Amino acid sequence: MTDMQSFREAVAAWAAGGPGDCARELAVRLPVRTAVLLEGLSDAAAIGALAASRERNLAAEGVCVLPMGGAMNVGRFARVLGPTGLGLRLTGLCDEAERPYYARALERADAAQQGFFVCDADLEDELIRALGVTQVEELVRAEGDLRALQTFLRQPAQQGRTSQQQLRRFLGTKKGRKIHYGRVLVEALAPDRVPAPLDGLLTSL
Repeated sequence: MTDMQSFREAVAAWAAGGPGDCARELAVRLPVRTAVLLEGLSDAAAIGALAASRERNLAAEGVCVLPMGGAMNVGRFARVLGPTGLGLRLTGLCDEAERPYYARALERADAAQQGFFVCDADLEDELIRALGVTQVEELVRAEGDLRALQTFLRQPAQQGRTSQQQLRRFLGTKKGRKIHYGRVLVEALAPDRVPAPLDGLLTSL
């Protein structure tokens, strides 16, 4: 939905210090009721794939899935989207290591903290554990990345790491790879194997 993309762009500009008039106008016109704050595009790809598998159109439901360009931006986005800004319901994903930072940022924005879902390490780690190393390796092969994975695994830095840790690192070694596999891994999940943070987030929307 093009208008929701326009809203995302307007919010990003506002969070970066620009005017908020366009975001306010679009929020009413669409209308937007919930903002899903995500660290990056790979998380958004995973949410989009899971929503599609459940035949949901989040934009049509007034839900804006909003990659923030890094977890450290949560304070700025919470300020313009939460009670001190547009008054939207805020939810999203965060990593366990970043939970205290999110809590402080949301508290400063007078936003509720209980609506955020926490991944142990990150979403990629959750997905690899849900699918299992063998199935993820099969997906990498099917996507034409097996040779790249084999080259990566021969690097000295990867020796001594578990297969799960190696796969998680591999997904972040090339621009766009995490985004691509965010969708691919979710599409391969059985309905009863969706990681709890991802399932909880979508179910809550």
